[in-house]
Amino acid sequence: MTGRSALLARYGTEEPVPEPRLLTAGRLSAELADGNLCAIRWGGHEVLRAVAYVVRDKDWGTYAPAIAELTVAETADGFTVTYQARCEGPGGESLRYDASIAGRADGVLIFDVTAVPETDFLTNRSGFAILHPITGLAGSPVEVEHVDGSIEHSVLPDLIDPYQPFKDMRAITHRVAPGIRATCRMEGDSFEMEDQRNWSDASYKTYVRPLALPWPYVLPAGVPQRQTVTLRIEASPKAGLASSAEDEAIAIRFGEPAGTLPRLGLVLAPEETPATLAAVDALRRIAPQTLLCHFDPTAGHGREALAGFAEIARHCPAETVLECVVPCQDDLDHELSAIAALVREAELRLDALAVSPSVDLQSTPPGSAWPDCPPLEDVYAAARRAFPGRRLGGGMFSYFTELNRKRPPADLLDFVTHCTCPIVHAADDCSVMQSLEALPFITRSARAIIGPDKPYRIGPSTIGMRQNPYGSRTMPNPGRRRIPMAAEDPRQSGLFAAAWMIGYAARVAEAGLEALTVGAPTGPFGLIRGDGTVVPAFHAARMLAEIAGWRHVACHMKDDQQVAALATRSPAGTTLLLANLTGRPLRVRAPDGAWQIMVLDETTPEAWRPDAPPDHTVPADGVVLLRPYAIARLEGR
Repeated sequence: MTGRSALLARYGTEEPVPEPRLLTAGRLSAELADGNLCAIRWGGHEVLRAVAYVVRDKDWGTYAPAIAELTVAETADGFTVTYQARCEGPGGESLRYDASIAGRADGVLIFDVTAVPETDFLTNRSGFAILHPITGLAGSPVEVEHVDGSIEHSVLPDLIDPYQPFKDMRAITHRVAPGIRATCRMEGDSFEMEDQRNWSDASYKTYVRPLALPWPYVLPAGVPQRQTVTLRIEASPKAGLASSAEDEAIAIRFGEPAGTLPRLGLVLAPEETPATLAAVDALRRIAPQTLLCHFDPTAGHGREALAGFAEIARHCPAETVLECVVPCQDDLDHELSAIAALVREAELRLDALAVSPSVDLQSTPPGSAWPDCPPLEDVYAAARRAFPGRRLGGGMFSYFTELNRKRPPADLLDFVTHCTCPIVHAADDCSVMQSLEALPFITRSARAIIGPDKPYRIGPSTIGMRQNPYGSRTMPNPGRRRIPMAAEDPRQSGLFAAAWMIGYAARVAEAGLEALTVGAPTGPFGLIRGDGTVVPAFHAARMLAEIAGWRHVACHMKDDQQVAALATRSPAGTTLLLANLTGRPLRVRAPDGAWQIMVLDETTPEAWRPDAPPDHTVPADGVVLLRPYAIARLEGR
């Protein structure tokens, strides 16, 4: 151990990791955590990712209910859970609800909630959310029963749907595995489904209250609100059990070379300039190929901000890209030429810029009126005139969701960009790591929009939320907890973020990205601390920067939800990056060969220093032990 506790080393916080309680009834199983159900399985096959009763505030922040009177009873034939919960807002508004859960060995699961506002309660949404998994289900047939009793035979979207694939839902039936079908029935209100892969969630979400209705809305004091979700699983006697090999080493095998890996980028924020300059020696050790300079005149950024970027760029040779928010409040030529003049005065050398209208920093949900905004064609043309000879990018400075709903004229751009954030809807460790599963769907869907050959960039993509497109603010997090929509996520300073970063790069490796921006030098998304130490993700970023531009080699394994693997070949040999994406130790078997290995985990003090840990030789049997959220670099010839 490094002097840090295991919790602090892994997660950057002493907040305990919630231990879900496993509930079983015959072949039916589910995990109970914070009053909700996740990992609902039949014979080991995942049926639903979650059934949860969720209460949102006016900024789409998620309440953490106080749970009392929790009782759990289990028999051979079933289980029951009951509890009371209470949500209290900062203004004293409160909502309480009584919940009951019953699971039976015959494959029936019922989750019932009656909520009673103790005061008038302002909310954007209060009710059930049901999550269907994506891997193996995307593009598969479903049967949807609507509230009017009609039946629709359709498929779950393969490419990511920008809006709701199904509305006015009463029930949905899907095939879980050969011989296993599941029907989920929702009662108490009208439900609809959205494709949560838009936000990099690894799920399709069916939720209560249509987005076309006004929000926020008031639940009147004293008026009960009841909702029920009933899951019914039908399985033939011949339906098999899911295979499990948790004790086996996860074997990695190489496939064919497939393109090259993207440049590694870091984002610069004006308020972080002094801290970044103080850490410039460590920044040079990362050696990023791209510096993405965030500039927003509507936030008060001006010449001083640009001069700070210029000073950092002089110390850190890299492609310099201006991420420029365009106010669109005046003549476009006037606004952009004024920004160009400030760039010249600050002596900021630009290789490229990306532009986005300021109104596009906020999302326009389905059913809402689009805000006034000049056509993107006009914005891009004005940017070309103000910055002649510079590469021009566009897209969204928020998430793929917004790019999917407002698709740019890609033929007018030199590259297209967007970001992702894994804690828009849920912030538990499992959901954050599962978000990596959605990334190939995002990149494939983006390619369907912009074309197979258009240069494509992603980022900054970090665990914490840089800006909230869905509300007035990101969520404050003084207690350094795992909460959705927080700018400061404690896991950024732990091994968790390093594993997530390697996993992210591995999942987008086949997308042909031009650049991937994964964090910042300092600040909430920073890799370098003010005291000269670093966070483990510093080393992950440095590893990715070192292999940028090298040939990518596909990696295949039995379970890529537990381990991420990213392989490259160069004239010097083969490099293999590994990351344990779980909170338990794993054994990984490297491909045949002689390997030198560098491991970062909670036992290596170098994980928090800018120098690298020593190399070791992989054991003769090729099996590498990766402690929770460890990352490793293997070098071979």
